[in-house]
Amino acid sequence: MISVSDKTKQFLVLIVKLLIVGGAFYFIYNQLAHNNKLDWPKFITLLKEKQSFGNIALILLLTFLNRFLEILKWQNLVKVIRNISIGEASKQVLAALTAGLFTPNGIGEYAGKALFFDKSQTKKIVFLNLICNGIQMILTILFGIFGLLYFNAEFQVITTETVGLLFGALTVLILVLFFTKKINIKGYSLEKLIHKINEIPKTIHQKNILLAIGRYLVFSHQYYFLFLIFDVEIPYFLLMATITSVYFLASSLPTFQFLDFAVKGSVAVYFFGLLGVNEWIVVFISTLMWFLNTVIPVTVGSYFVLNFKTQWKS
Repeated sequence: MISVSDKTKQFLVLIVKLLIVGGAFYFIYNQLAHNNKLDWPKFITLLKEKQSFGNIALILLLTFLNRFLEILKWQNLVKVIRNISIGEASKQVLAALTAGLFTPNGIGEYAGKALFFDKSQTKKIVFLNLICNGIQMILTILFGIFGLLYFNAEFQVITTETVGLLFGALTVLILVLFFTKKINIKGYSLEKLIHKINEIPKTIHQKNILLAIGRYLVFSHQYYFLFLIFDVEIPYFLLMATITSVYFLASSLPTFQFLDFAVKGSVAVYFFGLLGVNEWIVVFISTLMWFLNTVIPVTVGSYFVLNFKTQWKS
């Protein structure tokens, strides 16, 4: 077995840190600088027209709450291993977000959080992160389905027969999962997964669900208020239904975190186009949402990545 000196290890860790941070900022720059749909002079002019202390304060508050609720979710879940402070939870969440920026569907986030704990606890951390992200995805699906149904009732994007077929397929899928929950695949089964979820205290699950609902309402209403600021006048329930539909459909597509705004933007252009909203306004708002909720946290997270010291022991 080849032994590696401590200095070599430190150098390799430094290289990995620089690659993560450098890669993150390169992808951010690449998306902002080479997006043909963004007319930057027009964008800056419009921002200057709409800027006010009230608007800026509200949007920044929602940006903070969005990530802070995610930090509280993680702090709450990781109690099953050990208690951590809000500062430590912030470090782990933001550093992991940076690490997951250019991995498919943010998979790097799982590894990023695991490195803050002993190697023996890796499986538990990955499992807890799965629950943390899983509840958010379930809420996105639930709100998204109701949003799609409301939107479809107004615009008939898909026929009633197709809606019935989709619900039928969903029912069949649930039944299949229920009757095959005991089937083992390489030692794993749905029944074992449910059992492990039930091992976590109910109070932690309840708090996790409440925080996840709060976070969903925060970022969906951040989108809503941005449309209001840009003078898009659409009835509340129709606008919220469109927003929840866009998040649901965009989240269903496999993508990279750094492409998130492009995917959501493309889906949003189609749906808001049916409402008569100008394409460039939709693109600008989608880009702003990405900048506020991904670029800013990643910038902070880069600091934690560069100062990271792994808890893993040889």
